[in-house]
Amino acid sequence: MILVRIFFTLLFASISVVSVAETPLTAKQMLQKMVKAMEVSNYQGTVVFLKNDKLEAMKYFHTSEKNKEQERLVSLNSPQREIIRNSDEVTCLYKLTQQVIADHRPYEHSFIVDVPKNLDELDSSYQFEVVGEEDVAMLPSYVVAIQPKDDFRYVRKIWIAKDQFLPMKAVVYDLSGIVLEQVVFTEMRVNKQPIPSKDKEVAGVSAVAALVSEPSNQASFEVTALPLGFKQIFFSRKPLHKSDQPVDHLLLSDGFASVSVYLESKKADKTTDSRLSEGLHSVGAINSISRNLAESQLTVLGEVPASTVKYISEGVKLRNSAP
Repeated sequence: MILVRIFFTLLFASISVVSVAETPLTAKQMLQKMVKAMEVSNYQGTVVFLKNDKLEAMKYFHTSEKNKEQERLVSLNSPQREIIRNSDEVTCLYKLTQQVIADHRPYEHSFIVDVPKNLDELDSSYQFEVVGEEDVAMLPSYVVAIQPKDDFRYVRKIWIAKDQFLPMKAVVYDLSGIVLEQVVFTEMRVNKQPIPSKDKEVAGVSAVAALVSEPSNQASFEVTALPLGFKQIFFSRKPLHKSDQPVDHLLLSDGFASVSVYLESKKADKTTDSRLSEGLHSVGAINSISRNLAESQLTVLGEVPASTVKYISEGVKLRNSAP
């Protein structure tokens, strides 16, 4: 009798262990594993971007060494150029003219797809669901849908390789299901050793002052109404275009979607061709709206529906202005 009890105890214990081991990952867990894999993996491939109704194929390289990441994109067609991201510094080298353009982007972390580390903070704005499995570049992948809970943001889907947990494909849809933007690997290879970096080729060619976030209360305007989930992420004041006149820039984000609010003086800048005309403008997934605000021009621009930039724009007021 004792042997029988021991047998059944061991049997049910083994069943319990198997059950735990085979518990499927949730959509959030898959995305979190993907973020980690992107940070530590060395991989390369060919990636195709669909943006603004244009297709472009590029070679992609990612290396991680000593807790430092580098991404490189090399164009396969004209104009020949190479784009390199070292941490928050992005450098673009045009091979024909040897022109180098560099910029700091402390709020972007990948050329392929950006996913925040703490997804629980997005529960009020999005729901996450595993909606299927598909092959991308001959690699079996999970399909994760990121569905907004309102009409202020777009629908997203990410295809995550089952074995490597790297992003194979990412698509942005409008509210009617039409594809606005897409990035997809046509082939990918994971490397055991880091890919040689390209620091020496661009170092010293162009010096760029790092962007330092300033307190947003120093902005000459304030945003009085935001869609649920959007927060102020970054504020800076620096010249844009070819003018020496500083422009206030406030970055807003809900974790996936980002919106920029710009305010520049119309008095100091006579180059009206550098500014957007008043009204609503749409290019692919990007919507923007510009309007006069006293003696300045306000522009709200982001990868969000037109109704979102309009809503945010209507809530922008000059700081300390009369009601």
